[in-house]
Amino acid sequence: MLKKIVVTGSLAYDHIMSMPGRFKDQIMPDKLHILNVSFIMNTFRQEYGGTGGNIAYTLGLLNTPCLLAATVGGDFGLYRKHLAKMKNIDLKGVKVFKKSKTARGFVTTDRDDNQIWGFYDGAMRNASKISLKLYIDRESLLVIAPNDPKAMMRYVREAINLKVPYVFDPAFNITHFTHSDLKKAVKYSNILIGNDYEITLVKRRLNLSSKSILKNCHLLVTTLGSEGSRIESEHKVIHVPVAKPENQSDPTGAGDAFRAGFMAGYVRDLPLRTCGKMGALTAVYTVEKYGTQTHKFTLSQFYQRYKENFNNELPELKRLDR
Repeated sequence: MLKKIVVTGSLAYDHIMSMPGRFKDQIMPDKLHILNVSFIMNTFRQEYGGTGGNIAYTLGLLNTPCLLAATVGGDFGLYRKHLAKMKNIDLKGVKVFKKSKTARGFVTTDRDDNQIWGFYDGAMRNASKISLKLYIDRESLLVIAPNDPKAMMRYVREAINLKVPYVFDPAFNITHFTHSDLKKAVKYSNILIGNDYEITLVKRRLNLSSKSILKNCHLLVTTLGSEGSRIESEHKVIHVPVAKPENQSDPTGAGDAFRAGFMAGYVRDLPLRTCGKMGALTAVYTVEKYGTQTHKFTLSQFYQRYKENFNNELPELKRLDR
């Protein structure tokens, strides 16, 4: 039986901008204490985003049921209609705080795909007020994606108390957790996931090696950009290559898409290497489009492109049809 995925994380309207130049050409390292710069953008889009929404959207494309739990403002109507069109996304965990605004993300990307983010949390400040106890059980897989830090720790505690396996994805919140909270969240996680910078930061803050983390955590998944990803368990390290994009329009949301692809395979008990390749491929679909929820594919297109990128066609991948 397929595990039910419960996705927590932010829901936000993203304002995505790109500039033709490089940050390093306009920022003087020796003048950071008086930084005052302005960038000229050549593209701008407003899109649906947020970590929770991005992960749920791609899970929907992969025919993988999930329940989305998040807090939004009274301006969520259009976003709700967008998600409601997706197959297999249950929105009963989305709570509306009518007097608040839905969170906003503002990102500028330079020609080297470096990014500067600003984030207005809005209704996300209320995320710690909701409980997941109605939605999770031991047959669930809980994804704790970046959100209000207090909410993330509440979900960690609830998962531990109910013995629910969870994926911990601290991302840009790593420095906002106390040492003891971060240690607890990592220790009891089923999977710890992040990019190379984030995982390194976790290790430094906790003074832990991969080996130490894996004494308790089952899997450590590290995305490595153009170098692919690394999946570590207590007894094995798997290196997964990247998939080849047809273009590189916008890297925003690639990490969330990777997580969705990986989880879609993981809850079906596919080999870890296959899960990593699925994550690599879903990330590519996002990179090829501006926005984090503008990519589309059918399962047959996904199977064919998987075969083209990784020179094999695995029968178990067809489990996505079920």
